[in-house]
Amino acid sequence: MQTGLVYLISLAFVLANSYLITKNKYLLAALPLGLVFVLIAVYRFNWLFWMVLFFVPLSIPLKEFSTGLDINMFLPTEPILAGMLIIFLFRLALDGGYDRQVLRHPVTRIILLQVGWMLITSITSTMPIVSFKFLLSRLWFLSVFFFMAVQFFKDPGNIRRYLWTLMIPLAGIIVVITIKHASLGLFDQKASNPAVDPFFNDHTLYGAVLSLFLPIAAGYIINSPFKLWMKTGAFIVLSLILIGLVFSYSRAAWISVAGGIAALLLIIFKVPGKTVLLGFALLVVGFLIFGKTVLMKMEGNNQDSSDNLGKHIESISNISTDASNLERLNRWSCAIRMFEEKPVFGFGPGTYMFQYAPFQKASERTIISTNAADGGNAHSEYLGPLSEEGVLGGLLMLVLVVASIMVGVRAYHKQTDPELKMVALTVVVGLVTYYLHVTMNNFLDTDKASAGVWGFMAILVALDMRKSQ
Repeated sequence: MQTGLVYLISLAFVLANSYLITKNKYLLAALPLGLVFVLIAVYRFNWLFWMVLFFVPLSIPLKEFSTGLDINMFLPTEPILAGMLIIFLFRLALDGGYDRQVLRHPVTRIILLQVGWMLITSITSTMPIVSFKFLLSRLWFLSVFFFMAVQFFKDPGNIRRYLWTLMIPLAGIIVVITIKHASLGLFDQKASNPAVDPFFNDHTLYGAVLSLFLPIAAGYIINSPFKLWMKTGAFIVLSLILIGLVFSYSRAAWISVAGGIAALLLIIFKVPGKTVLLGFALLVVGFLIFGKTVLMKMEGNNQDSSDNLGKHIESISNISTDASNLERLNRWSCAIRMFEEKPVFGFGPGTYMFQYAPFQKASERTIISTNAADGGNAHSEYLGPLSEEGVLGGLLMLVLVVASIMVGVRAYHKQTDPELKMVALTVVVGLVTYYLHVTMNNFLDTDKASAGVWGFMAILVALDMRKSQ
């Protein structure tokens, strides 16, 4: 009887799946794989943690498999992350809470404040369904890449495993993208976007992720616990990251790497924080005094994006004819006007792309401007929360940036183990590259950026607690 039932269910599945395939719908084909993940979650949850990390660089958006859906997510990672969030909450209920030492850490407290404020602004949102979906996705990223990860990192060996479980498949994806880029247009700048599809939304996300991991790969060449074979592997990965970074044609990524190098020197030479803040203040004052002159010079730059790397770098400061730069200014202006409209609660998490259109001025629109919801976001990890969550949302993001860097520098100076000292330093530098990059873009709604950014913060929290015990 039971055997017959198994055959009947299997036959029904084959028939239903075959029918859907004829309609170009492949979702049901993923059911057996989903059942495998459920069994692993029940019996080998630790395996699931490492598996989802490995799949992050390889994940592909749902829209590649089925069009016309109201939702989109990266497969197979986001459904697994959603399931892991449920398991995480279930375990919290059974265990009676979470590690209090982690909860008391400054970085964790800021993250919890962010989540709490996102909940409040989702309730007051102009589009509550959109905001609660956004909040839910943020929760499954945080639950796995931060809260679960920081518990795994109590074993320092898991820090190395985390980094390499992400970097190894990333290296493979770089090879695939580079070959595809060459076939599309011999490394043509215009081919940089289609080359990264479907693994990345666009070339800027690709550049941001490469910048994030570049310091890690470089660090393992200089200080590897396994000497020759790991140094060789790190050299190969670093070479691939550099190649990918150059041909990403992401100007923001190139700038962020330069900023990361500057941060590296400041940390190594133990430049006091007060001096850094003073230097930043002087830059602000200098811009206020000479800003108009600088802007006039930038307006005189007519060099657009180019296949020539030198000219492409020169186009960074072109705010007169470069459509990409002008569109960023347009999006930032919209974000500021949205903030002025709703300065306390904002329009709601995740709503910018649906609400910014009426705030565009005709004089600021570009040839790539759009009113459609698929036109992108605020192009800033700072102005986005400001427009969506009000002044507190913007401030909490800035506070998290400063706090994570301060904790990272403190953790670096406290470490005695050479590998962990190197990891603390390179993770801070990696985060700095991201923080600089996202003045011009924002990616924390993607699995690829979240695994790195939240995971790096978890590493710094774990190392900070490790030395304060």
